[in-house]
Amino acid sequence: MIEEKVMNRWIVVAGAIIIQLCLGAIYAWSVFTPKLTLSVNEGGMYGFSVSQTAWIFSVGLLVFAIVMIVSGRLSARMGPRKLATGGGIVLGMGYILAGLFGSSFLAQLIFIGVIGGAGIGMAYVVPIAVGVKWFPDKKGMVTGLAVAGFGFGATIWVKSAGSWFGLLDNLDILGLGGVQSVFLIYGIIFLLLVVIGSIVMVDPPANYLPAGWSPPTKNNIDSAKPETTGMINFQPVEMLKKPQFFMVFFTFLFSAISGLMVIFCIKLFGIDALQSKGTPVVTASAIAGTAMAWYAIFNGLGRIVWGTISDKIGRKRSIFIMCMIQGFVMLIFYNLGGVAVGLIIASCIIGFNFGGNFALFPAITADYFGDRNVGLNYGYVFFSYGIAGIIGPQLAGVFKDIAKDVNDPSIWITPFVIAGIACILGGILILISKQPIKS
Repeated sequence: MIEEKVMNRWIVVAGAIIIQLCLGAIYAWSVFTPKLTLSVNEGGMYGFSVSQTAWIFSVGLLVFAIVMIVSGRLSARMGPRKLATGGGIVLGMGYILAGLFGSSFLAQLIFIGVIGGAGIGMAYVVPIAVGVKWFPDKKGMVTGLAVAGFGFGATIWVKSAGSWFGLLDNLDILGLGGVQSVFLIYGIIFLLLVVIGSIVMVDPPANYLPAGWSPPTKNNIDSAKPETTGMINFQPVEMLKKPQFFMVFFTFLFSAISGLMVIFCIKLFGIDALQSKGTPVVTASAIAGTAMAWYAIFNGLGRIVWGTISDKIGRKRSIFIMCMIQGFVMLIFYNLGGVAVGLIIASCIIGFNFGGNFALFPAITADYFGDRNVGLNYGYVFFSYGIAGIIGPQLAGVFKDIAKDVNDPSIWITPFVIAGIACILGGILILISKQPIKS
């Protein structure tokens, strides 16, 4: 079967990007934290602690990861289109409800964290699983493209709420205030766009092969790089018995801690670090917002670039290099953050490498455990991301809340160093892993 006789596979990529643009809203959370943590005495509407805002973010990531495991199974029963559509409806309704009723910490925890996170988890796996089936010849590249919108979407939602349109400061629907008004508008947009993108989320015909490409033969698998094949398929129960699963799982966990920590605290840290060097708070906030936006842009680029690189040099080597670079930058992030240029450059590098996780780990899951069941198997691997979503933000939030001097930026050193060391350990772990053998 050749490509011309079926739907153009690049249409699937376009639909995937539209979906992921909306799912990436969770990475825009940092833009809301200054408003949410502003004390009532200083004119704030909420007065949440930093740890409370971290919990909303962390619960969203954890629920996202848990629901992904279930979604892998649901996709086989419901079909990818229905599953992605359902995810868009759930995500949109979570934000709409948070806009209308999210005046308390508990309400935001439920609506943004639990319901919103569930919607993301339902839809997220679909573009990856469908994309790998349409692009068995370019798994790294297509997984990068399929999830690139997740990173780029955060830029859109951050800048729309901030410097582009000033929605947080200028929007007030039904007296809800800026934060809830933005939640309401975003929820409507997410619901509509994800449903539209879901229309093209369909699997290719049985035995589909891209034009001009043939799968590796038995001899090729035995003699070439086994990690690039994905032809030996493991069921989840078989995969979970392999030590390679745990090596991939913990590498993802250790690598994701730093990126999720920075996503959560970049605005708070940037303001603290720049203010300590004499930058006025308004200017510091604007610079930190710019760093956050560039983080999101490079997060999206990293997914495409690292995925493409991995198709050439191998997944394992790519993950190792990515983790080593990330670990080094996290170790010096505090020192770079006190200068505007340093904060922005470091944020770009961290975002770029963090984004690479989402191209490389689904691809290595397919390489190690098979293309056919990647939708099922990657959900279990991705649960590590949910755990990292608690560890990373909570480390930052706890150290910030217990600081005796809340304006002392040195409180950020310890969580950054912990995250940097974790990245390096992850790189070493993946380097010693080997292709599993099916018994």
